[in-house]
Amino acid sequence: MRIPHGLLKILIAISVALGVLLVVMSVPRTQPVSESSTQPSPPKQPLLQRVVQNFERRKNDLSDGKCTGSGVPYKLSVSPMKPEDFSMIIPYGLMIGGHVTPIDHQYFAPKDYNSPRDAYDVRAMADSRIVSIQPRTDTRGTEYRMVFTVSCTFLYYYDLVTSLAPDIKAAYDAADDGSGRYTRGVDIPVKAGQVIGRIGGQTLDFAVWDTTKKLTGFIVPEHYREESWKINTVDPLDYYTDELKALALSKYIRSVPPISGKIDYDVDGKLIGNWFLEGTDGYRGLKTTDPGNYWKTHLAFAPDHLDPTRFVVSMGEDWNGRAEQYLDADNSPDPITVTPATGLVTFDLLKWTYHTSDGELWDRQNIVTDLRAEGFLPVLGCALVQMVETRKIKFEARRGPCTSEISFSPAAKNYTR
Repeated sequence: MRIPHGLLKILIAISVALGVLLVVMSVPRTQPVSESSTQPSPPKQPLLQRVVQNFERRKNDLSDGKCTGSGVPYKLSVSPMKPEDFSMIIPYGLMIGGHVTPIDHQYFAPKDYNSPRDAYDVRAMADSRIVSIQPRTDTRGTEYRMVFTVSCTFLYYYDLVTSLAPDIKAAYDAADDGSGRYTRGVDIPVKAGQVIGRIGGQTLDFAVWDTTKKLTGFIVPEHYREESWKINTVDPLDYYTDELKALALSKYIRSVPPISGKIDYDVDGKLIGNWFLEGTDGYRGLKTTDPGNYWKTHLAFAPDHLDPTRFVVSMGEDWNGRAEQYLDADNSPDPITVTPATGLVTFDLLKWTYHTSDGELWDRQNIVTDLRAEGFLPVLGCALVQMVETRKIKFEARRGPCTSEISFSPAAKNYTR
């Protein structure tokens, strides 16, 4: 059994305790053994196994135990940003750069991408509790990821908040136990509409989680242990009040159901969906050896988030060693049709833009709901793929267009799921 990294101190303490227990047990009994005590006890789970399971259960408890009740006691009623402060809502499922697999959050796009940091309020969506605040610091400053519980099974979260409200910041600072932990567990009750921070000059990440529901389009859910909330990511519209739902719909830019977007596309025995370099522990990838580039081992064949009639070939490393996304020039064969019986298939890879139904180039600033993804020349590369087993493919990407005689080189790699 693999022992999680965080168990080292716990196991040391257990070993000491067991040593004491053995000493105590070695002392002869001075009292008679009762008849009932001679009855065989039911078998118990090994202590180490119980500790490991409890540790994993707590680690994967998105609420960190700071919650009450279950289900949906009431719906989300307040937009994270004021209606006048954001221009549109980008759906789940975008693939871009290191986000190789479809992204598990929506984006609230600011009214002005050139706005200064902290230009807009960020608000709690319902009476809830902030249970986790995770900072991230770079040359621009510190940003925060925040998890809120409405019940023990109903949660929402934000990321890229550029500053915390003074009362939230004070509670966050007070939670510093000197351990240098990257994520601080807090327990801060907030009211619907309460300003919890600010943002500016960039999008606000947002998603809703319901742990009573699991996405069915991840064939091997265990691949996502590293980001365990993924499999519980749900359509926000189902958790909004009617008023908030109407507001959100007025800002949506995807018109094809599900209009909130989708992230789970796996179909067993088909090429479509997510794949991971063989032997790299699923979504975790290189987080142990190269955390800044963990996605290099990811690969996906999935519909575009705005125009799902076109599919995207999304790779952690292309021929330049970069995480990139491409359309296929012919949009064929559709990954949903590719099986182990298909044999080798190739895709001519293009970059793309979005156009409206009347042929106008989308400026990415205004709400348009009839967007079409259109690739443009030149062909930059060729992707070669073959499903060698139901859950195993051979893949290679190289510079330049595909040719009729092309075949795998020794650089080809195996991906599994």
